[in-house]
Amino acid sequence: MRIAVLAPIAWRVPPRHYGPWELFASLLTEGLVIRGHDVTLFASADSQTSARLRSVVPTGWSEDPEIEPKVAECLHIAELFEHAEDFDVIHNGFDFLPLTYAALVDTPVVTTIHGFSSERIVPVYARYADRTAYVAISDADRHPALRYAATIHHGIDTDDFRLHPTPGEYLAFFGRIHPDKGTVEAIDAAEGAGLPLRIAGIIQDEAYFETEVAPRLDGDRVQFVGAVSAEHRSEFLGGAAALLHLIGFDEPFGFSVVEAMASGTPVVAFDRGSMGELIDEGVTGMLVADVASAAIAIGTVAGFDRSAIRAVAVERFGRDRMVDEYVAVYEQIVHGG
Repeated sequence: MRIAVLAPIAWRVPPRHYGPWELFASLLTEGLVIRGHDVTLFASADSQTSARLRSVVPTGWSEDPEIEPKVAECLHIAELFEHAEDFDVIHNGFDFLPLTYAALVDTPVVTTIHGFSSERIVPVYARYADRTAYVAISDADRHPALRYAATIHHGIDTDDFRLHPTPGEYLAFFGRIHPDKGTVEAIDAAEGAGLPLRIAGIIQDEAYFETEVAPRLDGDRVQFVGAVSAEHRSEFLGGAAALLHLIGFDEPFGFSVVEAMASGTPVVAFDRGSMGELIDEGVTGMLVADVASAAIAIGTVAGFDRSAIRAVAVERFGRDRMVDEYVAVYEQIVHGG
């Protein structure tokens, strides 16, 4: 099957550090190539892929301030849809803007909805619902106004993560430094449990970091280690006694959650969004309601079988499973099978 994968262009594919949508595009593209499909990835020119690569920008706009994001994105999307007839199916992993092209081409379009930045963007999805097959990344993120072809949880290359049977004596926070991600809550929970916390991620909200997080950093009990590259992610997550994911929003999915589990590390998370779908309560982690409960849960998950945690992650969140499920959607919309 000739498949076009439209990635975002905020970051390179795969991302050097942050970039969950770009990570998804990379994992899907490489998995499709392994399956023998003829894949063209539309991404920034510095992207790395075994598929064909087509680009209109040299690098992601987040990595080059000289690039005007909206201009680059418009040219990027147009580059694919102006050649839509070259493909059997277009996989839109970009967001809602490419939907406005869907009625102008005959090639079927599959759109992975990574979440809704605002209720105000839903009318675009609703208008083009008859021209694309929507895939949710969790049941929790399904919007009641839309029809979906499937819910497909993200998969990761579990071979990139190894079991760490004996973790270090620290807790991990891994994600954007932003109130939504619960950085301060993780600091409070770690303090309540009496364990050091290492904070990894990009600073997305500078004011939040400077006023709420930085004053708590002491270089010992609370450390900020910055962005962690893909090649060091398993070591960072696997070396932790637990991952704290005390989010302040209904997260559609959480790559760091399944990556931690693939490293054998249990997760303590607030019971919001997709967390109940990703975490097997009492096996791979615990769902809690507040910081005090999180502090108690940290002691509980320390006794979980880390090899069993990784086994569950490999079974449920491997890339092969994700690719198989997407191919089934492609077959359905292309052939009706």
